[in-house]
Amino acid sequence: MSQQLGTLEDLPQDYRDDMSAAGVAPLWPMMRNVLPHGAPKPVTKPGHWSFYALRPLLLRAGELTPVEKAERRVLVLSDPGRGTGAMQATSSIYLGMQLLLPGETAPAHRHTPSAARIIVEGKGGFTVVDGEKLPMQDGDLVLTPGGDWHDHGHEGTEPVIWLDALDLPLFVYLEGSYAEEAPLQAQRNRPDASQVEYAAAGLAPSRRLNNSVRRYPMMRYPWARTEAALRELAKYGDNGIAEVDYINPETGQDVLPTMGFTAMMLAAGQRDAPPLRSSSSAFHVVKGKGRSLINGQTIEWGPKDTFTAPVFADITHEAGSEAFLVRIHDRPLQDKLGYYEERAK
Repeated sequence: MSQQLGTLEDLPQDYRDDMSAAGVAPLWPMMRNVLPHGAPKPVTKPGHWSFYALRPLLLRAGELTPVEKAERRVLVLSDPGRGTGAMQATSSIYLGMQLLLPGETAPAHRHTPSAARIIVEGKGGFTVVDGEKLPMQDGDLVLTPGGDWHDHGHEGTEPVIWLDALDLPLFVYLEGSYAEEAPLQAQRNRPDASQVEYAAAGLAPSRRLNNSVRRYPMMRYPWARTEAALRELAKYGDNGIAEVDYINPETGQDVLPTMGFTAMMLAAGQRDAPPLRSSSSAFHVVKGKGRSLINGQTIEWGPKDTFTAPVFADITHEAGSEAFLVRIHDRPLQDKLGYYEERAK
C-alpha cells in the first residue's frame, strides 16, 4: 500500500518553474484526484426538479421566446454539484424539459449525441424521425439516435411537454458534438413501427434473405404497454419490485449505445433498496408519489418530477402511493467499457 504521496509544495520553486516552462507537471501530487482508492469521488450531487415548479417557467418561456428564436425551447436541469447552467444532470447524462405549443414546429436537425424523450404532458405532439411520424403520449419513450434526422410538430390544442435525455456530456468531452439542419421531413403514410412491426412482445417481421434490419428498428415505446407489463410482473412476481428494461426488439440489446432505460413499479408502501451501482441515474416519475433517500439526502417526489443519483449512490425508494418511474442510466456505456459494477450495501 502506497504511503502519503508528495505534494507540489514539497518540490523546490526553481524545479516547479522549469517544469512549467517545459509544459509538464508531476503526476504524484494529482494522482489521488483521478485515481482515488476504493471508489470514485463524484462531483455529481443528488438533484430534484419538481415538475409543478418547472411547468410555469416553461409556459412563461413559451410567452417570452418563440420557437423560431429557440430552435428547441428547453430548460436545462443542471447538476447541483456543478451549479446552475451546467449542461449535465450527471457526469454523462444531460436532461432538459422541453415545451412545444399548439401549431408550432421545431426544425429538422440531426446531431452526434443520441437523445430520448419521455412525454410528460399534453396530446397532439409528434416527432418525425427519418420520416417516421411518432405520436407523443404521456409516458411514451421516443428515441432520436445519434445521426438520425428529427423534427417536432404539434397538432393538438394544449401545450406538450417532454423530458429530453442525451449523452451530450460524452460528446462534448470528446469534442465530437455538432449538429446539422435541414427542411422538415416528408412523413411516411403509415403508423410507426411500434404499432405495425413490433406490436407484440416476442414477435418481429419475418427475416428474408438480404433483408437488412435498421439499427434502431423501433423508435417509440408506448407507455400503455410498459405499464401493462409492469402490472403483470407485479401480480405474479416474487414480491420484489417489478422492473422492465427497454430493449431493441430485433437484438435484445439496449435501445441506445450509451444510455439505458428501465421502468419500475412500486406498490403503495413498498420499499426498494438496490445495490450500489457504478452507473449514474436519473429517475422520472410517470405516476405516483413517494420519497427516496440518496446518500443521506431525502427527496420527496410527486407525479412528473425528476431526480438524480451519482455513481455508487446509496439509494432507498419508498412509495407513498402506487408509483411508476423510469430510470435513465449509463450502464450500456459502462458495459461497453467493461467496468460496470454492483456492490452490496
